[in-house]
Amino acid sequence: MDDTAQGVTHVIRGEDLLAAPPLHRLLQALLDLPVPVWHHHPLVRDEAGKRLAKRDDARAIRTYRDAGRTPEDVRQLAGAPRARFGI
Repeated sequence: MDDTAQGVTHVIRGEDLLAAPPLHRLLQALLDLPVPVWHHHPLVRDEAGKRLAKRDDARAIRTYRDAGRTPEDVRQLAGAPRARFGI
């Protein structure tokens, strides 16, 4: 409901949430709501392999940028090639 009210058309999440869209899609169909485009990306991990997540008090991407890391460095942490993000 919130996504519809806010006009959300694209949802980008970590692959750890890949199981959620089928339930969301069912609710959208039952409530006659628009269906956003979903993209699930590989989890962004730190140098030790631990996932970066707010709930784990992970460093924000801004912290990496402030430390001199490039956007390409952050993409490599995500394990995704540059073209995957379209930038």
